[in-house]
Amino acid sequence: MLSENPDVLVVGGSTVGLCTALFLSRAGISTLVVERRQTPPAHPRAMGIGPRTVEILRSAGLADAVDAQCVDMTGDNLQMFATPTLAEADLDALSREAPLRGDAFGRLTPQTLRGTCPQGRLDQVVADAAREAGARIEFGTEFLGCRTDGEGVTAQLADADAVREVRARYLVAADGARSGIREGLGITTSGPGVLGDPLISVLFRADLTGLTGGRTFVMCDITTPKAPGGLLPVDGSREWIYHFRYPRDSGRKPEDFTREQCAERIREAVGPLAGVTPDVVSILPWQVRGLVADRFRRGRVFLAGDAAHVIPPVGAFGMNTGVADAHNLAWKLVHVLEGHAGEALLDTYEAERLPVARSALTQSMLRLEDATLHWASGPEGRARRARAGALNAPVVHLGYRYDSAAVLGARPELPSGEDVAEDLDGSPGSRLPHHWLPGSRGRVSTLDLVGRRFVLLTGPRGQEWLDALGGVAARLGLPVDGHRVDDAGDTAGGAGASWAAQVGIGDSGALLVRPDGFVAWRAESIDGAAEVRLEQALSALLARPGRAS
Repeated sequence: MLSENPDVLVVGGSTVGLCTALFLSRAGISTLVVERRQTPPAHPRAMGIGPRTVEILRSAGLADAVDAQCVDMTGDNLQMFATPTLAEADLDALSREAPLRGDAFGRLTPQTLRGTCPQGRLDQVVADAAREAGARIEFGTEFLGCRTDGEGVTAQLADADAVREVRARYLVAADGARSGIREGLGITTSGPGVLGDPLISVLFRADLTGLTGGRTFVMCDITTPKAPGGLLPVDGSREWIYHFRYPRDSGRKPEDFTREQCAERIREAVGPLAGVTPDVVSILPWQVRGLVADRFRRGRVFLAGDAAHVIPPVGAFGMNTGVADAHNLAWKLVHVLEGHAGEALLDTYEAERLPVARSALTQSMLRLEDATLHWASGPEGRARRARAGALNAPVVHLGYRYDSAAVLGARPELPSGEDVAEDLDGSPGSRLPHHWLPGSRGRVSTLDLVGRRFVLLTGPRGQEWLDALGGVAARLGLPVDGHRVDDAGDTAGGAGASWAAQVGIGDSGALLVRPDGFVAWRAESIDGAAEVRLEQALSALLARPGRAS
């Protein structure tokens, strides 16, 4: 059983906090998650799981379990469309007219999901896996405050029975958009703040298959003046979200919208003659905001997820950015706590994730002004995004790059704002390019070779690097995996292309990949002294004193 002195205390039991606990506990780090709510929220919030999040889930062995919780949207092209009411929409005609959805990420990533996934279902999968790995998750436990010193954090926690103190080495604040921890630390935020009128989100149950014909979609924009809003599938047939705005100056409060009033609005949105009787399950008021914290770290406390950045929902960049926060921070905490890295490695969390969050906010704001920037395709779509300064969605999700002390020879400039395959070129600071390799149990991706350790990948004539790896790992006391990639295979650059050439290492070079799947260092050729170069690179990357090159 976890003691009251965990290595890491995570405040916030939603997606980002749970993912943080999962990644830490899988590496053997004792982790306690506390959440003030008595139970996990049943009302879905985020719905779209991005490709990078799928890769992260896959690395934890959870992608298939999450896919089983998704709405099955395979075979349907409809994404977002407008109609006066759902009953008036000819979904067959709209589907025929819609551009083929295809698979925008198919050659770039090893796995995609079959559709959207309600955040609560994702959270349940992650929470179960985190508990199985050893994390303790306490609902109904409120964080009251903390004091920090050079050795750790002492937090005051309260549940229904008592107030107690918990001592941890580090604290991760994943306590949401109105983070009390962020405020208590005096960390300021930047950004536009509140955006537009407040909204009401209604979770309801109703069998709408008579209107949809079994077709699925991402969102239906209802335009009838009697009940304008958005309709989103939760399970694809009987469970739905309907959200609508109300004027800020109307004098109305969220509690003024009763279940009966919301049910009547839903009937108008679906079509008053459709004979639908919605069963309102829950009502959630919310407000679109755009904010990024000016700091992601203060001493032994780190901000993650909505506590660090609040991103408008257009583009599905918010939750996905938060999951990547957790993944980035977790491996660094693991290496510091295990003694493999110096404390300075933790400074690279803010250096890497803050620019990504700012970019995600910028890209979401552009889409908030013109949502078609997200969906537009072909030469016209490229031109419109170029004029607006918008990046193509796959670039936002997969193409961002890091520039910090945890990357040697970083190349932060993106080669392309449209074609993410050009951005995933093996440059230090970029995500390792996906490449299928033959395996004993079927093909595996290069990304599957990355676990909780650093990984050295070489070209077909890179054996000298692999021979040097054992001695370096032993001297540093650091487990490092190594693999030689010597087939053309199937890559984003096309079947038959040389993977080694695509990632810039030729036949005899090597890529050193971090546990989060990002390229830390690249050697374009063997050029002698493999053992010395490897040791210098790893020592510098891990901020180990006296060994930096």
